[in-house]
Amino acid sequence: MKHLARTPRDIGYALRRIRRHRNLTQQALAAASGIRQETISKLENGSPGSRLETLFDLCAALEVELVISERSRGSTDFLADTL
Repeated sequence: MKHLARTPRDIGYALRRIRRHRNLTQQALAAASGIRQETISKLENGSPGSRLETLFDLCAALEVELVISERSRGSTDFLADTL
């Protein structure tokens, strides 16, 4: 499953989809990652002020990685999913 994210809200949406795809609650992810459930909720909702370390800790708990690439020219989609 790939997610293209260009905003904090897009990243939060992608993390939520992955978490739900794995049948995890925010509470279960909190226990696995050591991050408070409230913090996970804020990140999933794209709230400002999230730390990069928190994002990487959640990615590790979900066993996903971030890939940074150049933005494709002419692309107008803000979020694209590939299953």
